[in-house]
Amino acid sequence: MLENIKVYTTDKYWNHIFSDLGVSVIDSPNSADVIFDDIDIKTPISVQELQSIILTQFEHKDIIHSVFGHEVILPKLQHKIIVTLYKKPNITMRELKDLIGVLPNVTTHAVENAVYQLRKMYGYDIIQNIDGKYKIGHI
Repeated sequence: MLENIKVYTTDKYWNHIFSDLGVSVIDSPNSADVIFDDIDIKTPISVQELQSIILTQFEHKDIIHSVFGHEVILPKLQHKIIVTLYKKPNITMRELKDLIGVLPNVTTHAVENAVYQLRKMYGYDIIQNIDGKYKIGHI
């Protein structure tokens, strides 16, 4: 599943785990598909969760590069927001929450806060809100 993905990590513990999973662990971040050291991993973590994180980072690498113009490692929720808005622009906040898996009966402002943090870090135009519809702003 992960055999063709090149992962860079400086951590010998993760290096050993990746080798056991058949991941190609490389010595240089410049030629890596995924820079594992930049991902915030909460442990303990199952093998399936670890594989999912690596695959997600790898599969969306081109989208993230297209939006930001270079490689960016984002927290999971911000990553989901960017990828979702890239694939499906001009959606309401409710639709965005539904698409990224926030349950409709949960009262939280996590998505709004993640949008705020993205705008704070990368400029207000990274995510635009026009007439209640959200989209990536500068692509």
